Amino acid sequence: MVLLCATGPGTLARAGAPGGIPDPSGLGIQLLEAPASRRDDPRALRYIVDHLAPGSTIKRKIKVVNHSTERSRVELYAAGADIAENQFQFADGRTANELTEWISLSKDRVTLDPKESVELTATVQVPPKASAGEQYAVIWAATVPAGKPRTNVTIVRRVGIRVYLDVGPGGEPRSDFAIGEVVPARDPAGQPSVTVTVRNTGGRALDMGGSATLSDGPGGVRAGPFDVVEGTTLPVGGTGVVRMLFPADLSNGPWRITLDLVSGKVKQSATGTITFPDPGGTGRRTLLDRLDQDRWLWASALAAVVIALCCVVLLVRRRRRRAVEAAVPTVGARTGR
Repeated sequence: MVLLCATGPGTLARAGAPGGIPDPSGLGIQLLEAPASRRDDPRALRYIVDHLAPGSTIKRKIKVVNHSTERSRVELYAAGADIAENQFQFADGRTANELTEWISLSKDRVTLDPKESVELTATVQVPPKASAGEQYAVIWAATVPAGKPRTNVTIVRRVGIRVYLDVGPGGEPRSDFAIGEVVPARDPAGQPSVTVTVRNTGGRALDMGGSATLSDGPGGVRAGPFDVVEGTTLPVGGTGVVRMLFPADLSNGPWRITLDLVSGKVKQSATGTITFPDPGGTGRRTLLDRLDQDRWLWASALAAVVIALCCVVLLVRRRRRRAVEAAVPTVGARTGR
């Protein structure tokens, strides 16, 4: 029997959001909670992202929804995953790895009526002697075909939530990345694009996102922002590219491009000048100037301090002047006898 699997990239809803966004199979899956320390991290609202010491345990609530108009039998399980060729890649079927051995689900099989949902708990229990480092898995909800198959092909569709778990003593490794070369291009049909080299300089895997904005174009034209084409996941120490597509009628330029790239809470920005080539060509490789957000924050804070000091100085001078004026007797007071 041949088994065909249609796999989704992970949960499509933010933790705590109502409902679940459906997959073409009619299934939806949603992470319902994130740790308090990560509620401002978009990745942790979408995936299970955590750092645990050996011997630790976490629990996460998950919702599965049947968006179809038919009753569905659904199997729930964890299977292995890895990062290869700068993509988060799922293992075939129920292939296990070390991380999946630590994951247990409160339900492993449910039957859902149309529009019905069910909640379950995923428990991740890290052994005291667990291997250090980051590991990957997916918690899947998969449809189970009803009855006996009439052909030798069975189609199983599934949706899942990615798990990124770093194991080790102490605090979590820092996440960071660096923006490298930018290459403008046009395909033979004339659609412009930009590829950006990104290097993972931190200690956790990165799911790259973000956008590009074009300004100072011919006639002062501004365009964007244009979102990054998602799908690039960089392993620790890895280097890859992210890509942005632009409208075909966009002129060659020159343009000032501003990149705002992000993975979770980590953000980096850079700016520079690019020129798109003619159709079928590749433009000049360019290194952009980094926009140091910390530098601007410090500059803003320093400016606020300077303004506050100036206000204090003016206030002190005004009070001293009033005190001097009050101490000097008037002419009428001296000639009162």
